Amino acid sequence: MQFDKVNEQIVTWLKTYAENSKVNGFVIGISGGVDSAVTSHLCAQTGLQVLCVEMPIHQAQSHVTRGREHIEQLKEKFPNVSSVEADLTATFETFKTAIPVSKDAAKLNLALANSRARLRMTTLYYFAGIHGLLVAGTGNKIEDFGVGFYTKYGDGGVDLSPIADLMKSEVFALARYLNISQSILEASPTDGLFGDDRTDEDQLGASYDELEWAMHQDENKKSINNFSGREQEVFGIYKRLNAINQHKMIPIPICKIDNY
Repeated sequence: MQFDKVNEQIVTWLKTYAENSKVNGFVIGISGGVDSAVTSHLCAQTGLQVLCVEMPIHQAQSHVTRGREHIEQLKEKFPNVSSVEADLTATFETFKTAIPVSKDAAKLNLALANSRARLRMTTLYYFAGIHGLLVAGTGNKIEDFGVGFYTKYGDGGVDLSPIADLMKSEVFALARYLNISQSILEASPTDGLFGDDRTDEDQLGASYDELEWAMHQDENKKSINNFSGREQEVFGIYKRLNAINQHKMIPIPICKIDNY
């Protein structure tokens, strides 16, 4: 992949879309991960207004440090970039007191993790509204269209998705082309929604490289019986996640009323 051309295409697409939409630029939530770092860098290259938003909720200090380091580097390089912090920890804790507690600990933890992402989405749209900006999504292809590893109406609630046709490995390669900081490139991918040190691989049961392989095999119409050992296990993980998360990848079902 020629990343100079990929970079140019995405930046042109972003700028054209924003200008046609009659908005001032973009707002991006910065997590300290590679996806938000690449997305914000691409948006900054448009020359339009870019607002980077930190939204910690009991966030690990390493995530905060990486995010702030990236924002400062971006602001030094691009005069059109600004930043703001909205600490949502107290808001999240207040939310928890307003809802009944489930006795199912696993479901409760997942629901609260997704609630963090949805609080952040609401915050991004607040800033988008007052500044006339589009919310730029940070999802990549394997997450958005392979295993559905994102929160519906959380980090999946965006106006446009500039890197959603790039695999995670390609996002990392583009990040290296853009000279994204080494601390971000070396960090294990994590959604940071559970307040602990679990990685995306811990949650998914497979690495992104493995899941990308499985996605390619599935696109080539392979079945689980074509594989054995770890490959069979990974392909099974991919097919299971792809199936249960189809509700995130298809349009919202509408009950079409007949002509009575």
